[in-house]
Amino acid sequence: MGSLGSWESHLQLSRHLTLMNIFDKAPVVDKDAFVAPSASVVWYGCVLRGDVSSIRIGSGTNIQDNSLVHVAKSNLSGKVLPTMIGDIMLLSVSHSAVLHGCTVEDEAFVGMGAILLLDGVIVEKNAMVAVGALVRQNTRIPSGEVWAGNPAKFLRKLTDEEIAFISQSAANYTNLAQVHAAENSKSFDEIEFEKVLLRKKFARKDEEYDSMLDVVPDNVLPDKAEKALKK
Repeated sequence: MGSLGSWESHLQLSRHLTLMNIFDKAPVVDKDAFVAPSASVVWYGCVLRGDVSSIRIGSGTNIQDNSLVHVAKSNLSGKVLPTMIGDIMLLSVSHSAVLHGCTVEDEAFVGMGAILLLDGVIVEKNAMVAVGALVRQNTRIPSGEVWAGNPAKFLRKLTDEEIAFISQSAANYTNLAQVHAAENSKSFDEIEFEKVLLRKKFARKDEEYDSMLDVVPDNVLPDKAEKALKK
C-alpha cells in the first residue's frame, strides 16, 4: 500500500473477491445475476460455501444480507447433501438466515434469522419458515403452511394474501438488485465525477461536508471537474 503515495487513503474500489475458485472448480454465475461486492459468491455480507458439495440458486431468488448457505458432507446418514434454493420462480431468503444441506422450492419464504439446519430439510412451494425458526433434520414443510419455533412446528395455514406477498417481495428484491448492480458497475472515474456534481449541488456546504464525501480538491479529476462546474 505504501507505493500508492497520496492515493493511499482515497481508494474507492473494493478489492474484495466476490467469486473464488476451489481448486479446479469455479462458481457459475448467470450474466443477468447480481453478486454484491461484499458478498462471497449474493447480497451484502452473504457467504455461499460450496466447497464439499454443490449449491444451486434458481432464477429470481434473492439471498439477503448476512445469510449463510452451506452444504453437508458428514452427517448421521452418511450422505453428501447439496443445497438447492428455487428453480425458476421467485423466492426470498431473509436477512441472517442459515441454510445447510437443504432444499427450498419455488415461491417459498425463509424468515429473518431462520436456521434450516441438520440436513435434508425440504421447504415446499408457497411455504413459509417464520423469523428465528430452527428446522430439524429431514423435516418437510408442506405447501401453504407456516412453521415457527425452536424446534419448528406447524403454526397455521398461509392466507392467499400472504402467498401473493411472497412472490411480490421477491420481485421487489430482484428489481432492487438491478439498481445495485448498476451502481456497483461504475468505474473509478465515474465515481469521482459524480462526487464533483454532488459537491456542486450542495455548494453551500463546508469543508467538513467535503471530507465526508471524500472530495479532496487535489484528487478531483481536473478535466471533468472544470466542465461540471461550468454547467
